[in-house]
Amino acid sequence: MRDFGGTEVGGFGISNEHDLLLIEDIVMIDQVCTPVSVEFDDASVADFFDDQVDAGRSPEQFARVWIHTHPGSCPSPSGTDEETFQRCFGSADWAVMFILAKHGATYGRLRFNTGPGANTRLRRMIDYSMPFEAADHDLWEAEYARRVTVLDPFAMRHDMFPVSNQRDSDLRSDSPAPGSSWEDNPWEASEWVAS
Repeated sequence: MRDFGGTEVGGFGISNEHDLLLIEDIVMIDQVCTPVSVEFDDASVADFFDDQVDAGRSPEQFARVWIHTHPGSCPSPSGTDEETFQRCFGSADWAVMFILAKHGATYGRLRFNTGPGANTRLRRMIDYSMPFEAADHDLWEAEYARRVTVLDPFAMRHDMFPVSNQRDSDLRSDSPAPGSSWEDNPWEASEWVAS
């Protein structure tokens, strides 16, 4: 999923019921992505939670491991990542933030929010003894196309700028025309809260 586009993408890790740090699957939900952010759709998060409960999973198995990608080679969390992790997972007894960047670079951190609280870095390890169905890149690409909406804050909309003649129609500016503003703030993170 990391390599299908030039943006971040995210999802939830599904944990093994007997080993909560053993991630057996990753579920993507509807999201709007930019090169520096992922915003989950609130209704899609709610549907995901309902589906997981209906499947017999506890929140510890599906709502504690936040996985997302960075399109570059640096997996270190950004300020937005830290703020989102605190806001969305700060009330859970424990949570994991896992970031996958280019060339296999990773960042993982387990945070305990009970008692005095604590943070510890995690190392990534692939357990080849666990069953894993063959990779299906076509299915993954279809999932990406269905779930990910790319918002490029650097692409200009044609209707924001008056066009004086046909030859100028392909010209763009780095800022909106006077009196115009961006419709949304693409840098804001989602307001959903894991529970």
